[in-house]
Amino acid sequence: MTPRPRRLPRLVLASASPRRLELLAQIGLAPDLVDPVNLDETPLPGETARRLALRLARAKADAAARRHPDAFVLAADTVVALGRRLLAKPDDEADAARMLGLLSGRAHRVLSAVAAVAPGGRSGARLSETRVAFKRLTRAELDAYVAGGEWAGKAGAYAVQGHAGAFVTHLNGSYTGVVGLPLYETRALLAGLGYAA
Repeated sequence: MTPRPRRLPRLVLASASPRRLELLAQIGLAPDLVDPVNLDETPLPGETARRLALRLARAKADAAARRHPDAFVLAADTVVALGRRLLAKPDDEADAARMLGLLSGRAHRVLSAVAAVAPGGRSGARLSETRVAFKRLTRAELDAYVAGGEWAGKAGAYAVQGHAGAFVTHLNGSYTGVVGLPLYETRALLAGLGYAA
């Protein structure tokens, strides 16, 4: 009698981001389940962008792992930092315009953390840091971008894979990290925990 092939524990993505699903598909990974985790993303007093991204990614992965203890759970978080100022997801059009005005003609950092928990509780996290420089935006460019709505739900009020790609004069680091999921770090993290696609 031929033994049945052992089924790999399923992969759960603890994020509702369609961009993260698309990025995983690029490297041949298709989560069996998407189960987003919502939590308070307010930075702690004095928390750096690096620590915030890692803390949130780990918290999301841990929360989803409690719901799915027999699965590999993957979570991520992206933080945009201009100096020590953290630019979260904008509240409205005025907030988006304010953030884009701050980024105009300047360089900023995008920190994307990815965290994973394996069946049995082993866990890990990786961080990608990318430096992005924007051209000086004209008032017409800024207004048109805000009116287009692409900023909604995006850290720093922009999506590099969309129209804002035309604002980028220089990018040093992980492009996929800026989109929201650093693929090198993601694959390495899952492989290190024993997940083989």
